[in-house]
Parts: sequence; C-alpha cells; structure tokens
Amino acid sequence: MMTKVAIIGGNGQVGWDLQRSLAVIGEVVSLNRTSKYFQLDLSQPDTIVSGLQEFKPHIIVNASAYTAVDKAEEEQVLAKKINEDAPIVLAEQANKLNALLVHYSTDYVFNGLSCLPYTENDLTEPLNIYGKTKLAGDQAIESIANNYLIFRTSWVYTNRANNFLLTMLKLAEQRNDLSIIDDQIGSPTWSRLIADVTAKAVFSKFVLNNDIKSGLYNLSSSGETSWFGFAKKIFQYTGVNNVKIVAIPTRDYPTPAARPKYTVLSNDKIEKTFKLYMPDWQESLKLCIAELNS
Repeated sequence: MMTKVAIIGGNGQVGWDLQRSLAVIGEVVSLNRTSKYFQLDLSQPDTIVSGLQEFKPHIIVNASAYTAVDKAEEEQVLAKKINEDAPIVLAEQANKLNALLVHYSTDYVFNGLSCLPYTENDLTEPLNIYGKTKLAGDQAIESIANNYLIFRTSWVYTNRANNFLLTMLKLAEQRNDLSIIDDQIGSPTWSRLIADVTAKAVFSKFVLNNDIKSGLYNLSSSGETSWFGFAKKIFQYTGVNNVKIVAIPTRDYPTPAARPKYTVLSNDKIEKTFKLYMPDWQESLKLCIAELNS
C-alpha cells in the first residue's frame, strides 16, 4: 500500500517545496481551503477532522500557520485558532489515524536575551501573540501526539510568495534608499532546505523505521546575520547596486509586535540525530537566487 502524505498549507513557502521533497515517500496531497478535494481550514476544526478522515493519510505535515506577526496583536482570536487550537485537533486526529504528525515552530518563542544559539531545551518566553500562540501549539502536540516531529525554524524565505528576499527586491525597484534594522540577529533559512531536511527526517523515522524518538528539533541554516546583513547579501548576489541601505536600530522602526533581538538556533541535535550538515545561510541564499534568476 502506498504511503499517503497530507500537506496542510501546500501553497505556502515551505508547503510548496514539501510537495516536491516528500514526493519520494508516497502520494502527496495538499489540503487547504481551496483544494478541489479534501478541503481543510485550520480555523474550522470540523474541516480538519473531515479532511483528514476522508483522505486518511499516514503522514500529516502541517506547513500552515498564522504568521502575520504584527496583525496577530489585533487578530488574537484568529491567531489562537490557527496556531494554538488547530494543533490540538491535528494531534488527536493523527493518533486516531496512527499517523506521523510533522509540525513547524518558530524562533519567536524566545525572548532574544541570549548571546548563544538557542537549544531545544532552553527556556521559552515569547514577546508577542504570534510567538505565544505558536508555543502553545507546540506544547499541545508534545502532550497529545503519539508520533510527531516538530521543527523549529527561523527567518524563512524563498523565491515565491511573500518574504524578506522578494520584498527587498521589490523595494529596490521603487526606492533608492532603504533603512534596515541591524540589531535583530538570526539565521535566514531557505524553504527548500526546510523541505529537504523534513523529507530526510520523515524517511528515516517513518519509512526506514529507525529508532528516532518523537520530539522537537531546531532546523535552520548555520551562521547568523542581521536583517541589514541579510539585505546586503541579497543585493550583492542579485547584482542590485542602485540602492543605498542604512543600518538602523529597532527603536527607529516601531512595530505593534515586539521582536526578539537574538534568535539564532543551535542545530546540533538535528545534525547528530539525522546525520546532516546544515549549510551556512549565505550558501543557501546563493542557490535560491540562482534559481530565481533562472
């Protein structure tokens, strides 16, 4: 019997790449609000149950979330439904189907006061509603699901949809000067890397049935930079030289939601468990831009 993989949010940044990466494991179907079959809306619990029970996947991958960090401060109820309540239903349904549940977390569960890369065991203390609801979803899966993998990632970008990379390139066409925050530090992570590592981990745990315990793993590029440093490399690798960028502190760009200052993640656990090497963020960015240019 062919393995059935359900990707929730298959049209998103990570979900789009997951459809390619997970195709080697079995039949992949994207479940979302506009799917022709197996429609599923994370804000509507009944559709989660009906969509999964109809398709009956062996692997459930939740690549969808409420990610509008600032808007979440106003839309707290919706953010809670999608990021906190939906994972409860997903975990319950995964248990009923005896399925592996894969879920994605965020570096925004930390307060950013550390000066060393965060490990999976470090204390969490989100500063905003987005981070708080995502953390609650993680904790729900850890307490309910029998078989799961949670991947905590950071600063996700790709060559489609809405993200920092494409925003910078769009602004470069409209402006000659840009002010970019230089005191928030993290690891930009290509969605392709996330999808490929996910496929490797799922293959090891589910297909090969290796002795991989359920748990939470950091999954990000290695190395670190600021949003200003990220923007500099984007323009360098794309050959954009008509834009002057100025480094500014967070206080000069106030937002509704507070952001942690430092969210670099340690990849030691995932590298040792799955025998992986997480590439430097600059190498991944070069590959992503090369694909964008082609």
